[in-house]
Amino acid sequence: MLQQQDSHIHSPYCPHGSADTWATYCEAAIKLGLKTITFTEHAPLPANFIDPTPQSDSAMKFHDLAFYLSDIAQIKKEYASALDIHAGLEVDFISGYEQEITSLLNEIGPSLDDSILSVHFLNIHGEWYCMDYSSAVFEGMAHSLGSVDAVYALYFQTLLQSVHANLGQYKPNRIGHMTLCRKFQKKIAASNDFTNEITAVLEAIKERGFELDYNGAGLLKPDCGETYPPLKVAEKAKKMGIPLIYGSDAHSATGLMAGAKEII
Repeated sequence: MLQQQDSHIHSPYCPHGSADTWATYCEAAIKLGLKTITFTEHAPLPANFIDPTPQSDSAMKFHDLAFYLSDIAQIKKEYASALDIHAGLEVDFISGYEQEITSLLNEIGPSLDDSILSVHFLNIHGEWYCMDYSSAVFEGMAHSLGSVDAVYALYFQTLLQSVHANLGQYKPNRIGHMTLCRKFQKKIAASNDFTNEITAVLEAIKERGFELDYNGAGLLKPDCGETYPPLKVAEKAKKMGIPLIYGSDAHSATGLMAGAKEII
C-alpha cells in the first residue's frame, strides 16, 4: 500500500539541515505520491538553555519562528490543490525546563496543526549533551556515566518523564523517535534490550491516548539500520492500539519517505 503521508519533515529553517527550499520539499512530496505532509521544524530552545552542540545549531532561533509559520501559511496556499500541508514543530523535552517549554507552547500552540515531542538532550553530572550528535559524543556520555547501558537507561527515564510531563494544553501528542538511543548501536552496543523500559513508555503513551512517531531515518544511519522504534517494538505498539504515524525525519527533500518501504 502506498504511504501517502509523511508527518515528520524539516525545513529551510533547520540550522543543521540542507538549503532545500519549501517548493523543493513540496515538489518532491508530490512526485512521491504524498497527499499530506507536516513540517515539524525543531522548536526554539529555552532562552536560558545553552545548546551543547559545537555550532549551537540544534534548533531554529525564536526570532525565526514567526517567519517559519508565515512561510508555511503561504506554501499551504500555493500547494492547496496538490498537498495538505500541516504547520508543526518538533519540540524538545528538556528535563528541568518544563515551565519554559510550556510557555512557548502556550504562545505558539494555537498556530500549530501538528507537533512532536522528542528527547535529544540529556544531563550527566551537570553537563548537557546532545545524545544523537555523533558517536564520539555518545561514547563520551557512556564514559561519564560508566557504561552504554547507563546512557540508554537515562534516555528511557527521560523519555518516560516527557510522556508524563505537564506541558499545558498544547503539549504535543506524538512522541518522537522513541528509540533514538539506538542510533549508534552497531558501533556502540548496549548489553540490555531494555524491554521493561520500552514497555513502560508504550504503556504511558497508550494511557494518555498519544501517538508514536514511526521514524524511518534510522534505516539510513549506518550505525543504526532500523526504524525508530524497530519493527518488534512497532508491532507491539500496534497491538496495544497506539497509532503509528510515519515520519521520514527528512532534513532534505531527498530524505522524504526514508524507510517507508519497511513501515508496517
